Amino acid sequence: MISDIKKDAQERMAKAMDALGNQLQRIRTGRAHPSILDPVQVEYYGSMVPVSQVANIGVEDARTLKVAPWEKNMLPAIEKAIIKANLGLNPSSSNGDIRIPLPALTEETRKEMIKQARAEAEQGRVAMRNIRRDANQQVAKLLKDKAITEDDERRANDEIQKLTDKAIADVDTALATKEKELMQV
Repeated sequence: MISDIKKDAQERMAKAMDALGNQLQRIRTGRAHPSILDPVQVEYYGSMVPVSQVANIGVEDARTLKVAPWEKNMLPAIEKAIIKANLGLNPSSSNGDIRIPLPALTEETRKEMIKQARAEAEQGRVAMRNIRRDANQQVAKLLKDKAITEDDERRANDEIQKLTDKAIADVDTALATKEKELMQV
């Protein structure tokens, strides 16, 4: 019973950590990475789809993304969607491809990105604490139903707290890594 609760909490914390990693990856660091275009949606035959479903996205060099649409008539729609996504990118098309040069980050932009990364990390910490709360409530319910003793409850709460501390330390490590990436010139 308790081991199932701990295992569930651990799995949920791992998923929350993965989600945080994805969110941090979307914050651009001045280096080209295809995930920068993840939030971009393109109209494709009447429905909105991610740009990655209508084109190949690749890295041409350290500061340039290359988008190769599968259908040439999608070129203007993709370009418009990138501009409309308000990512601060200025795409240009040539030879049936779209090249997106990433502007160098100014000090002010870097600080803004760090604020954004810290906000994402705080959301990650809150998610970990919510998972801890849910697990502790499940353990308390077991105690109330007289399925476990008070000693078992205390032990389980301590173990869940250790899982939470480790997860929050992982969040802090991910944030420190992202901050270091952002401050590199």
